[in-house]
Amino acid sequence: MFKYSYNNKRYHTLDYFYKNKFNSKVFKVSLNGGFTCPNIDGTVGFGGCIYCSALGSGEFAGDRNKDLITQFNEVKTMMEKKWPNSKYIGYFQANTNTYAPVNELKDKYEKIINLNNVVGLNIATRADSITEECMDYLEELSKKTYLTIELGLQTIHEKTSKLINRCHTLECFNNCVNDLRKRNINVVVHIINGLPYETKEMMIDTVKYLNKLDIQGIKIHMLSILKNTKLAKLYEEKPFHILTKEEYVDIVCDQLEYLREEIVINRITGDPKKEDLIEPHWLVKKFTVLNDIDKEMVRRDSYQGIKL
Repeated sequence: MFKYSYNNKRYHTLDYFYKNKFNSKVFKVSLNGGFTCPNIDGTVGFGGCIYCSALGSGEFAGDRNKDLITQFNEVKTMMEKKWPNSKYIGYFQANTNTYAPVNELKDKYEKIINLNNVVGLNIATRADSITEECMDYLEELSKKTYLTIELGLQTIHEKTSKLINRCHTLECFNNCVNDLRKRNINVVVHIINGLPYETKEMMIDTVKYLNKLDIQGIKIHMLSILKNTKLAKLYEEKPFHILTKEEYVDIVCDQLEYLREEIVINRITGDPKKEDLIEPHWLVKKFTVLNDIDKEMVRRDSYQGIKL
């Protein structure tokens, strides 16, 4: 059995990590802090990344029209039906969640960490959106709660990055990871498989690159083409190859083999809203994808980190 597993998983799951760290079931409560993004408002770019929805990739976050405590309690109440007696991590998910003055960040974050049974915060952001003042505050916050900063990278390849309108460089990303780790702040990196015109080798190279960095976790997504996005328009005008489920499973298993076993796999597939999804349709069957990854790792007699 794989070292970091209670069951048949051959990779380091987030559930395993949380149960070992907190001796309890832990689930994330997704929140919408009402932030925007420097890639939307013109600070570094306009319109956001081409795959990003109007909700800023926060489809499953709370309702931004409600205050954070109400959002938290609504999501928590729903999740508790499945997992009673759990602990919680507040997850600031939608848009860029460090893109505001520090006093505003402090007000929002600390409202959540002061709630009962909240053991940590996950904050999704961009590498170009953490000021030095914010970095100092995050270091202070990390001493109060279990803090994880989730950085969107998506790909290491500059040509793809320009195509998807990321509007920051790999060097910027590297500097941000280094600054966070100097302060002992946990880093989880988001990547996307199936970006337009990327090959299997390019996707694996992204993971090989990240494996050399001091990161604590990774989120692996499949590209979702959602209605009313720039990506949907690109796909309509210049169709590109969409990975099949079998191709995605094959690539993910290869990527796992090149990741250090202590890196926590925070996510290994996506779950877009069915009503917004144009392609790929197989993504809506999340558990089928997860099961197929497990089966392929067994078929290969493989596990996370085997190729290192």
